Amino acid sequence: MNAPFAWDISRPLVMGILNVTPDSFSDGGKFANVSRAVEHARHMAAAGADIIDIGGESTRPGAKPVAVAEELRRVVPVIEALPEVLISVDTTKAAVAVRALAAGARIVNDISACRFDPEMIEVVATAGSGLVLMHMQGTPATMQQAPRYDDVLKEVREFLAERIAFAEAHGVKKTQIAVDPGIGFGKTVAHNLQLLAQLEQLTVLGCPIVVGASRKSFLGRQSHERLPGSLAVAAWATAQGANVLRVHDVAETVEVVKLIEAAKRAR
Repeated sequence: MNAPFAWDISRPLVMGILNVTPDSFSDGGKFANVSRAVEHARHMAAAGADIIDIGGESTRPGAKPVAVAEELRRVVPVIEALPEVLISVDTTKAAVAVRALAAGARIVNDISACRFDPEMIEVVATAGSGLVLMHMQGTPATMQQAPRYDDVLKEVREFLAERIAFAEAHGVKKTQIAVDPGIGFGKTVAHNLQLLAQLEQLTVLGCPIVVGASRKSFLGRQSHERLPGSLAVAAWATAQGANVLRVHDVAETVEVVKLIEAAKRAR
């Protein structure tokens, strides 16, 4: 077995989104063909993406579950065609994670924080893969129906702390774990803005922070018009301590990250 994956956060990382689905909110269907998906992944890597996050099941609000066999059909051939790229598989299913890791993925990005499939945590512990634990209220099918919190930052932070402890108790090293506050997953516009405003307070968890706000509806406008908002959030999140930015627009985000890092060094 290889040494367990460990997050290198010596600088902010850019995670390029690759949805190999027909129904994702922003680019559904564009990369459902394996050759187009592989081409786009290589394009993002050439533009500076450190990680490519491949998902075969849409997690947009109202999305319906996808069968394991179909999710595998979508993601595994793409992963196998990209041995030179650091791959994250965006899935909540242990069976998909097993096959994806065997095909060459090194990170499991689980929006359920290992709650939807009780076998997922054992898969990660056995494989020694990276793990992204995300906060979500409800499920993709229900999460935006009526999200409410008494204190969104406190509740998200406590949830993530509990899931970190759960993962460690099952043999996952803390150096393997990153956390994601779940922007847009069971949150109103106000909740998203509150989390972003206080993002730095999640650093107490002691794990890298992943922020995925790219092209999401709280930014306003149509999805193809959300680049300015996406870049504004990327800049803010980087300045507030985010370690991984999960984005559609890789080249532009890489430029933003370089400028923020240069400003930090100058300070």
